[in-house]
Amino acid sequence: MTFSARLAAAVRLTGTPLCVGIDPWVDRLPGRAALGATPARADLADLARRFGLAVVDACAGQVSSVKPQFAFFEALGPAGMAALADVCGAARAADLLVIGDAKRGDIGSTATAYAAATLAADAPFPCDALTVSPFLGPDTLEPFLTVAEANGRGLFVLLRTSNPGSARWQAPVADDLATWIDSTNAARGDLGPVGAVVGATHRAAMDKLRAAMPHTWLLVPGFGAQGGSAADAKAALRPDGLGALIVSARAATFPDAPSAAYDADPAAWIRDRVAATREALAAG
Repeated sequence: MTFSARLAAAVRLTGTPLCVGIDPWVDRLPGRAALGATPARADLADLARRFGLAVVDACAGQVSSVKPQFAFFEALGPAGMAALADVCGAARAADLLVIGDAKRGDIGSTATAYAAATLAADAPFPCDALTVSPFLGPDTLEPFLTVAEANGRGLFVLLRTSNPGSARWQAPVADDLATWIDSTNAARGDLGPVGAVVGATHRAAMDKLRAAMPHTWLLVPGFGAQGGSAADAKAALRPDGLGALIVSARAATFPDAPSAAYDADPAAWIRDRVAATREALAAG
């Protein structure tokens, strides 16, 4: 079964395009205060693992997918990477699709090695899709696509990211890159394996790119904490309700202020917040 088919089935089953980000910011993790002022990386990695597993527990059955942000785990060293592997494995075991947010990009054999780490059948950091950078040229995306398709997995190519400065270098190439992405998918059917990252914070660009890429899944950051509205994010959806995953990370997984209830049972707290985020997205 292709990545696109599995994603479409999961979105239909859960009834929402919401994807929950797993961003273990060390200063905001439940239980962080108990470690004191200068905790060891290994202890922080254990908190990151527990947090990631709590998010997985909270999201199972509520959303189609989760998006672990690799950087937060990598910053915690080997123990952090072991935690990432555990979280990715647990999410897939819970029937959640894993969108690995690693933004990889390189040439030839190096690109293949990055893909093997995340998209191969025996990947140590098992993901169903991976965010990738196209900056080095289309030939550098082919090794990722080869490994992804061989294993029923997908890619999300950085196209128009949610940060304020993205237009300077991304806007000039957006049309050409969007054409390459959508034509690659159209050659394979309807919604193909090569998605695109388009931020909810750039509504005009979103509208244009959605129209230009009818065969493409969009991964949509920027909803909630970064200022993108539900209406802006939902502009990424096709009329059939497919074609987009709308990401919420901070808003769905962290309280606005320290919370004893959050520290005591983060999975229960996050479960309630994810439900509320689903409702807000549906109503917006």
